[in-house]
This record gives sequence, structure tokens and C-alpha cells, in this order.
Amino acid sequence: MERTFVQSSNIRSIGYDPRSAILEVEFTSGNIYQYFDVAEHLYQHFLHTSSHGQFLNDYISYNYRYRKVN
Repeated sequence: MERTFVQSSNIRSIGYDPRSAILEVEFTSGNIYQYFDVAEHLYQHFLHTSSHGQFLNDYISYNYRYRKVN
């Protein structure tokens, strides 16, 4: 999945596949997580927010199934 680099202290890049509704987050640690059934509008908000880490904690991490990719 292609990801977009973001300015964040703990998130390196964010990607999204609209066909499968999978959001992919690469952390600065190198870990990559995929979050399932995420609406595209939420991805767009996440991509353009001023605080990616806060957005991830507030709206995604505890609300969607996920798996660690690597």
C-alpha cells in the first residue's frame, strides 16, 4: 500500500485502500499497523489533522479492529 509521509513525532506515514477500507499507519519505530473498515472520510481527516497521534488515539486506535503487519 502506498503511504503519505506526515509531520508527526510518532507516525511516519499513513496510507489507505478505499476498496478494502484499510487504513495503514507506519510509526517512527518502524512498526506498521492496519486498521479495518475505516471510512474514507475519516482517513482524509486523519491525513490533514494538525496532530496525527492525537487523532489516532481519539478516533481510530480503540474503535477499529487492527493487526500488526510486521
